[in-house]
Amino acid sequence: MNRLLPPLLLTLCAFTTLGTATAQTFPTKPIRWVSPWAPAGGNDVLSRAIGNEIARTLGQPVVVDNKPGASGTLGTDMVAKAPADGYTLTLGSPGTHATAASMVPGLPYDPVKSFTPIVLVGTVPNVLVVPPSVPANSVRELIAHLKAHPNSYNFASVGNGSMQHLAGELFKRMAGVEITHVAYKGSSPALLDLTSGRIEMAFESMPVVLQLVRSGKLKALAVTTPKRSSLLPDVPTVAEAGLPGFDVTIWYGVFGPAGMPADVTTKLNQSINAAIRTPELGQRLSDLGADVAGGSPQDLGRYQAAESTRWTRFIKEAGITP
Repeated sequence: MNRLLPPLLLTLCAFTTLGTATAQTFPTKPIRWVSPWAPAGGNDVLSRAIGNEIARTLGQPVVVDNKPGASGTLGTDMVAKAPADGYTLTLGSPGTHATAASMVPGLPYDPVKSFTPIVLVGTVPNVLVVPPSVPANSVRELIAHLKAHPNSYNFASVGNGSMQHLAGELFKRMAGVEITHVAYKGSSPALLDLTSGRIEMAFESMPVVLQLVRSGKLKALAVTTPKRSSLLPDVPTVAEAGLPGFDVTIWYGVFGPAGMPADVTTKLNQSINAAIRTPELGQRLSDLGADVAGGSPQDLGRYQAAESTRWTRFIKEAGITP
């Protein structure tokens, strides 16, 4: 019967059959999930939580592989150059998928064109934290202290061009203070210096500093999102604490290499959407300070594009250079 079908129709049937077979069989081996930051950071914590959950539904292990360096772009580039078969994923964030093109000289990948968007996992606030040795218990007190001691304080970030870095730059601009940026290769080394008082402040993600704040090792002065966090309800936003309009939101989205089969992308999207809405993982994400998002691959693509435009404009207007 196939000899009677036009060649074009035969081709279309072959592609349809292949696509269906791919969706039905995927995955047949472990999935590599690259976290482009150091272990114990916000990206790493969320990657492992999501990976463990989808491993159950997909029937294959999800192995988190930490590849820190170059402000998160080292590991991200490894994903961009991996085979587009769905077996290599990453948890992208603004620093790797929105601001990198403006902040990383010679970026070896295109933040949009080099990836297949899969799903927006959620958003997480940064927290403005200082060690107990800093004589300030509010944003207003901190600003006053910084103005009285210009160029005497440093703020930590997980890398040049990261949202922690840009939060500090936005704070400098809006508050009219002079503080020096110190870039680290991840949250862990930055927190060692922060809790010991060797560095004076940071805008770090909620999952990373929550227990340190609760234990009294760090003081939380404000959160950087437009609304307060349910995990720190008594901590004001930076906007309400003295800098109206301040908004720095960390977002996390799952990406694969560009050109992934649509059916594989859909299967991963559905699996991750289901995972982040389970009571167990939903509570886990809430405990980490994340507001669960979800949605389609197209939703993530649109959100990424809007964030890229917003921060590219700020970087240019503020004169921030790599």
